Amino acid sequence: MTTNRGRKALMLALSATAVAGVALAGGGVAPAAAATGLEWGDCAPAVKPLPGQQCAMLSVPLDYARPDGEQIQLAVSRLRSDRPEARRGTLMVIPGGPGSSGVQRLGQKGAALTKELNGAYDLVAFDPRGVGGSAKARCGFAEDDRRLVTLRSWPAADGGIGENTARSRRMAEACERNGGAMLRGLTTANQVRDLDRLRQALGERKLSAWSVSYGTYVAAVYAQKFPERTDRWVLDSSSDPDPKRVARGWLEGMARGADDRFPDFAAWASDPARPAALRLAERPEDVGPLFLDLAARLDHEPRPSSTPGVPLTGTVLRQALQQSLYADAAFESFARLMSQALDPKGVPVLPPELTGPMPDEAATVSVGVICNDVDWPRSVPSYERAVAADRIRHPLTAGMPSNITPCAFWKGGAVEKPTRITDHGPSNILMIQNLRDPSTPHSVGLKMRQALGDRARLVSVDKGGHAVYLGTGNACGDRSVTRFLTEGVRPAEDVLCR
Repeated sequence: MTTNRGRKALMLALSATAVAGVALAGGGVAPAAAATGLEWGDCAPAVKPLPGQQCAMLSVPLDYARPDGEQIQLAVSRLRSDRPEARRGTLMVIPGGPGSSGVQRLGQKGAALTKELNGAYDLVAFDPRGVGGSAKARCGFAEDDRRLVTLRSWPAADGGIGENTARSRRMAEACERNGGAMLRGLTTANQVRDLDRLRQALGERKLSAWSVSYGTYVAAVYAQKFPERTDRWVLDSSSDPDPKRVARGWLEGMARGADDRFPDFAAWASDPARPAALRLAERPEDVGPLFLDLAARLDHEPRPSSTPGVPLTGTVLRQALQQSLYADAAFESFARLMSQALDPKGVPVLPPELTGPMPDEAATVSVGVICNDVDWPRSVPSYERAVAADRIRHPLTAGMPSNITPCAFWKGGAVEKPTRITDHGPSNILMIQNLRDPSTPHSVGLKMRQALGDRARLVSVDKGGHAVYLGTGNACGDRSVTRFLTEGVRPAEDVLCR
């Protein structure tokens, strides 16, 4: 990481043994009253529910400026505490994105959370508006505009952004024609309001939360607007909450994040213990040049893949790398993809998410929230300059994080003024962050830590990948979060888990 060096040096000097904790005052939460407006029942098979997982629908206003106007339905799910005598409240599982399903995340993480928290909470999540089983918006994007490698605005091989600009304009115009009030309602501010409506429906005076990635911004905004309604608040993998930039800053941070994380893959792919098909180089320092050379060759000579009509291009390879950096478990498949591409007789097998278009609803919410939340620059030349500089500083991401998006042509601009995160409120927030995160870099996450001031403590984990708690296998990090949620005890100061 190349910024905030003084603060980082201080962080790294802290020992994980400094977790002599202090209990938070006023942590108790009374058992929930009977829920109002929620009729719990079995979840649909498509949810792939865990045993005991229940589902319901929550009615919320389409427009909170007209609370008695049109209502929309949000999908909600819960796993009740299996030890009612130990239950202390409700833990909201707040997903990332924008565009991730809380109901699905509860299904994925519910068993591990239940075991780890030992009955301390009912576990609850919902699909934000536009997502999963909740009310949807549709822009009517063309199929080619809904592919991950086009939704992510990768420049041309020569760094040109003409095609990106035309696509961004086309997508913004589609949203203006087809999105309507449902599209304009896709905002972080509304997700926060919906979360508080769910709190009321559950009959809870306060909520606890485990939020991840974009969900940490949702959680931070909730804690800023409703501090008296927060109990134990966990922000896992945060980014910069700067209200002037919001998602634009998050996207730009991915360039630094890839640089931070790539050495982990390079070490893995040059390890002598790897099979020959997966060992890409003899030394870690040779893996980066090999990747960049391969991507450049594929820019000019794409390779047919095992998916008819979808070749392996340099852009597809770069996008596949970006995805593989999220978890060590993905290293093997990406190394195999590179080996197949390096073999003149090989047939590259693409990751499934790169073989076809996303559903229109999923593409719509991923664009809608970031464009509705904040005003983006409108000048095309400013993006051209940013991409040119970014390609030099961060060749792994080739200018994509700084490139133009549909937000540059968004009709009406931001829906409302973004929230500024401050240090005003109860000191009941625990942050946790990997040192080498490809999506929310540690150095950028420190901006959230700085904004929260004494409201928060930060546990930094000497690991790579995105999302920490119950995800990286770091016992120190997991223990810190579990102890906070179950006992109300945080580290006395910011700490490093090695």
